[in-house]
Amino acid sequence: MSSNAPARSDIILERLTTLHPKLIDLSLDRTWRILEALGHPERSLPPVFHVAGTNGKGSVCAMLRAMLEAGGYGVHSYTSPHLVRFHERIRLAGKPHSAFIEEEELAALLDECERANAGEPITFFEITTAAALLAFSRHPADALILEVGMGGRLDTTNVVAKPAVTIITPVDLDHQAFLGDTLSAIASEKAGILKKGVPGVIGMQQEEALAAIEHAAERTGAPLDIFGQEFIAHEEAGALVYQDEGGLLDLPLPRLRGRHQIGNAAMAIRALRRAPFLPVDQAAIARGLTEAEWPARLQRLTRGPIFEHLPEGSEVWLDGGHNPAAGRVIAEMMADLAQHDRPESPRPLLLLAGMLDTKDATGFFAAFRDLAAHVETIAIPHAEASLPAARLAEMASAAGLDANAAPSISEALERITIAAGRATPRVLICGSLYLAGHILKDNS
Repeated sequence: MSSNAPARSDIILERLTTLHPKLIDLSLDRTWRILEALGHPERSLPPVFHVAGTNGKGSVCAMLRAMLEAGGYGVHSYTSPHLVRFHERIRLAGKPHSAFIEEEELAALLDECERANAGEPITFFEITTAAALLAFSRHPADALILEVGMGGRLDTTNVVAKPAVTIITPVDLDHQAFLGDTLSAIASEKAGILKKGVPGVIGMQQEEALAAIEHAAERTGAPLDIFGQEFIAHEEAGALVYQDEGGLLDLPLPRLRGRHQIGNAAMAIRALRRAPFLPVDQAAIARGLTEAEWPARLQRLTRGPIFEHLPEGSEVWLDGGHNPAAGRVIAEMMADLAQHDRPESPRPLLLLAGMLDTKDATGFFAAFRDLAAHVETIAIPHAEASLPAARLAEMASAAGLDANAAPSISEALERITIAAGRATPRVLICGSLYLAGHILKDNS
């Protein structure tokens, strides 16, 4: 077999995409059917931390996993989408840290699930989630961190009868075609993961979203721990200060960049403190905060082929956020960085953006008005649902930005160099996790 030949799992995954005419079809019926055929692996899982929300899910999962591992626990985790390879979605407990599932085991699991499905209609996410649950049921671990794919109530991951803790990160407008076009409707779908008697840790919410979550909790019988009420955190003198009824913790700032990570860290800490059967001391929490990694979330790139197209000394950041709320926190971070530029040599902020046609691109770009000097837009390579570069440039212009459509990433980077003039730029590559994955793959 040539080194360029696709892995067996890639061949199976490609085949699995043909089992249902829709990429997304929110329902649990098909999931229950395949889980029954597999012997109900969802009933044989370690204690589950189930995480829903619009933004911050992945960061909370990463910090929670790092804190638990720093405390000496074996942790499985399931997140989506992947950036470079599907294997990234499934991490199995290992020593010293959880590792991505190996190719041989993944291919065998996918084969087993395909046989159990017997050709019936099932979405790609449903059958691959079944494979992940099967893997988790067969490997010992102290905890499983399970990230919702979309929504919550009808999400494929919502098959665990009694998780240890549920978490809902900040809710905002996204996936309106599937979840509803109001904050209340979207929050109600996310709150579908709440379970009777199971602690629900709720991140900072807008009033409308919080009301919907509280209503769902009352109906379900789920006790809530709400940011700003049962627990709080803030930055003080270069440190993170966390407080709840159990006391105050002085901690280092998260390794993950951005002010919003304070709230994400607080949710992870509160979730741990609501799972007393997995005690984690302050030292392990601190270590987890400083060791957590989550690629393509305000990730600074320092090497790779993209730098061949940029002026020497260019600063490059990568983020996969793709909705207006994500745009705001990314822009906030870029503004914070600008405040630390030397007055005699400020760095102009230049964007390279690609987005899917399901996203509110104008809303995303609005956060960068009066902040970004220029935007180069591209069509995301190999993404059928990508917005055409010209259309995305129009949407950036509608948000008040100076924008231009480029035919390729390399051409966009070269135009960014021209736009920077004599200045050394700060470049933000943004708009989609699919674009971020393409950049990471080609820049490795």
